[in-house]
Amino acid sequence: MVKEQAERMKFDYQDRVFASSEAMQAAKEMTRAAQLDKFNFAFAPQSTGMGGMRPPTPPAAPRAISLRGMSEDHVYEAGQRALDSRQWDQAVGFFGRVVGPNSSRADGALYWKAYALGRLGRRDEATAAIAELRKSFASSRWLDDAKALELELKQASGLSVSPEAESDEELKLMAINGLMQSDAERAIPLLEGLLKGSASPKVKRNTLFVLAQSNSPKAQALVQQIARGGANPDLQLKAVSYMNERRSPNNPQILAEIYASTNDVAVKRAILQSYAGMREKDRLLQVAKTEKTLELREAAISYLAGNNGNPELWQLYQTETTPEGKRQLLRYMFSNGNSEKLLEVVRNEKDPQVRTAAVRALVSQKTGVTADTMVSLYNAEQDSQIKQSILDGLYSQRNAKALVDIARGEKDTKLKLRIVERLSNMKSKEASDYLEELLKK
Repeated sequence: MVKEQAERMKFDYQDRVFASSEAMQAAKEMTRAAQLDKFNFAFAPQSTGMGGMRPPTPPAAPRAISLRGMSEDHVYEAGQRALDSRQWDQAVGFFGRVVGPNSSRADGALYWKAYALGRLGRRDEATAAIAELRKSFASSRWLDDAKALELELKQASGLSVSPEAESDEELKLMAINGLMQSDAERAIPLLEGLLKGSASPKVKRNTLFVLAQSNSPKAQALVQQIARGGANPDLQLKAVSYMNERRSPNNPQILAEIYASTNDVAVKRAILQSYAGMREKDRLLQVAKTEKTLELREAAISYLAGNNGNPELWQLYQTETTPEGKRQLLRYMFSNGNSEKLLEVVRNEKDPQVRTAAVRALVSQKTGVTADTMVSLYNAEQDSQIKQSILDGLYSQRNAKALVDIARGEKDTKLKLRIVERLSNMKSKEASDYLEELLKK
């Protein structure tokens, strides 16, 4: 139903900005880590209450995931979740699915596949994956990380990495966190070393988060350097999202410079998401006006809509010349998107598909559209497709009275049947009374 779809669009937008934000997830992890002591991590040993120490609970195995219909980005993210849970075999499988000639994330997938193979002790296969990365992606930004990983694999001499070595890596981060509080100048080079080394994705994310939360100018400069592309693409995306969390006055301008200088769609999309979190409506509007990539333009429009940007959307609509562009804008004018202007589009727009899109937006409005207005609009309409859209909108609103009023005057048999079909699915006294009236004729 149109109204329900519009509401879902709004909540989907909020989910994208807030619920699925990796930065928010990292923030929660770090907050939990600070409960015992400032930056005392949650995975530290806990007392059993019997004079002993309780070992950390092993991570639960992730539920089986069906890959059917999943995009390469979603499979890649599933691989990273498997790495975080130390499910190395699953990670190898996920990243192996992403590696391919037409994949935009093949180089990153090859690196993490090699990483997981190394953790399984399959050093030769890991080395072969790194060699494939080096051969197939000679200019990849993952090559520096791959060098560090290759060195680690050589030092391991074919032996698998034990769980104890894994926790040592996190203990190192815990120590640097403490040092960050007492002597940031000493800690920052160590944190930078973790980012450039072969640490796990979780440790790198948390390391970057620690830097992003620091007031140190050097720490902020390092985060900005990574956001500008001074690390692998995964870390760049995290740095962009963490700049949104920091909310420094200079960050919107820095993000604008990065947006203008990159051709990476994923980075641009992350910057638009950060703009939305910062409520930078002017910058979103500028992207919507000038962006040539349809995917990014639509993202900017959707974020504007989620930030109560209907005035900006109408500003864009006034300059839009193509029916496709107009329909795109109307799709995001849900809820209170200015009923009077939508009515004007329905009445005056020449393109039937644009008018239909306006009707769908109109029936999603929470205020300003009366049943009498919709009935009047229907009676004045000549296009049967648009009439059907009005009927469907009234049905989604459960407005039986308006449907009955229209049915009483409708002469077209097909349209009248459509109305009766809608009324038969509504639990309403007006609908029941009208259906009974038809049976008595």
